[in-house]
Amino acid sequence: MTLLPRPLRGRAALAIGAVAALTLGAVAVSPAVTAAAATGCAVTYTASTWEGGFSANISIKNLGDPINGWTLGFTFPDSGQKVVQGWSATYSQTGAAVTARSMNYNGALATNASATIGFNGSWTAANPAPTSFTLNGVTCTGSTTPGPTPTVTPTANGTPVGINGQLRVCGVNLCNQYNRPIQLRGMSTHGLQWFAKCYNTASLDALANDWKADLLRISMYVQEDGYETNPPAFTAQVNNLVDMAEARGMYALIDFHTLTPGDPMYNLDRAKTFFAAVSSRNAAKKNVIYEITNEPNGVSWATIKSYAEQVIPVIRANDPDAVVLVGTRAWSSLGVSEGGNETEVINNPVNAANIMYTFHFYAASHTDNYRAALTRAATRIPMFVTEFGTVTYTGGGTVDLASTTTWLNLLDQYKISYANWTYSEANESSAAFKPGTCSGSTYAGTAVLTQSGTYMRDRIRTPDNFPTG
Repeated sequence: MTLLPRPLRGRAALAIGAVAALTLGAVAVSPAVTAAAATGCAVTYTASTWEGGFSANISIKNLGDPINGWTLGFTFPDSGQKVVQGWSATYSQTGAAVTARSMNYNGALATNASATIGFNGSWTAANPAPTSFTLNGVTCTGSTTPGPTPTVTPTANGTPVGINGQLRVCGVNLCNQYNRPIQLRGMSTHGLQWFAKCYNTASLDALANDWKADLLRISMYVQEDGYETNPPAFTAQVNNLVDMAEARGMYALIDFHTLTPGDPMYNLDRAKTFFAAVSSRNAAKKNVIYEITNEPNGVSWATIKSYAEQVIPVIRANDPDAVVLVGTRAWSSLGVSEGGNETEVINNPVNAANIMYTFHFYAASHTDNYRAALTRAATRIPMFVTEFGTVTYTGGGTVDLASTTTWLNLLDQYKISYANWTYSEANESSAAFKPGTCSGSTYAGTAVLTQSGTYMRDRIRTPDNFPTG
């Protein structure tokens, strides 16, 4: 079977994106609210914070007559607080004053009905919560909980980063500071533009402490309402997640998530700009890995190689030690999905040191011929599975536990590191969380997990094998 392109998953996610969209800068103003103002409202505001950033969730309850379209207003107490990216409303900000306008799907609120919105923000010296909210001009009652101002402490011994330190490539393996081969196991985010609310203090605490994951892959889509729409905001969001992973002793894999178009050269200038920024900012960190192109497709290996040899020097100018991952042809299948195989990379490797090559699979769609290609490649070149699913290539369908288990046993055998798609509540069976999880505060345990999430948690949280001698 061939690995088909994942625009189907992209289109499905775009449908979710219509629910979770935020426009910053030139704000798209939603249609004017025509209904009468609410006569009463209640708001509950909760936030979790990290160094320089925070994530807020706002529950809005209409206590008055039914309304059809609403505008929520509030003012940050500190002028350094900014809305960066949010969901379930269209946001605009002037100074410290913020306006959130309903989307077409959540504008109608009957009496005692509620809507939940949220956003990620940045802060400078302080992060106090707004103390007053208005709904269609009416002051609301309610409570605000800003969350404590965090202190990012050095990574403690006993965590993946604390044990392994700065990683490097040695032979065909990913190796730790003791030059011993290791395997990292973790999860990939979904698109940050759609599921930002899933990545907060509580969810990353669960990933590090309950799942006992080694790795967070930060999937920053470039197209599909991603990086190209607001490079500074998405760069800041990625950096915040790097910091949050570092504080929990996890490695952070920065994924420049190109998919459509499949030619990485289309995004060459954007890649140079982005990787210059994040590599400069994170050069001193030991937990950062760079994935420079997610799933090249419809182009030759020579084109991908040329792209890599132009982007890698940009990273190396700032961060000479970090491991860099290069996507392979045909949706990172080593060319298999377009009739090729691993020999095209083995015979014509990228001219750079300390790099690995990526492989993606979806267990219900990709079986023996894909496993054979990866097995052959793993003895010749350094491989890293930066994305895989327990389901079909669409991200949906029935979870195939038998094929997934066979795949993961293979990866364990060759110490190939991996990140599972996805640590999100996306409406697809590959998602780890049940719908609605990311609007709450509980992420640990199995009650909030799907079948795929439960399986992956059980697999990831088994003891690591990190040799130190």
